[in-house]
Amino acid sequence: MKTQQKSEIDQPVSIDKHTKAEPSVKERNLTVNPGDVIAEKPQSIQERAKQIAVDSPDITGDWIKVPTYFIVEYPNGEKKALHHVRDAKQISDVIRQARVDENGNRIWW
Repeated sequence: MKTQQKSEIDQPVSIDKHTKAEPSVKERNLTVNPGDVIAEKPQSIQERAKQIAVDSPDITGDWIKVPTYFIVEYPNGEKKALHHVRDAKQISDVIRQARVDENGNRIWW
């Protein structure tokens, strides 16, 4: 009895974009970046802190990574996850409140 053996050569080549399991952002015709989308179900601050809105090179080749949520801790100990688009005004207000001490260290409150 003879056993048949497959003789396939698996060479590393670029993946054809038409054979991917999921369509790309461009192919899905989204009106926003996937990282800008706010989840419909409630999420913890820890879950929100892990989300990335942008993770790609810019035109100069520098790699840019932007979180979807900025985690802010207020003087009373309260923590909030501010969405980088929806809560942009609040994020700007927090940054404006930043102070610098005599050593050049940033003090937030």
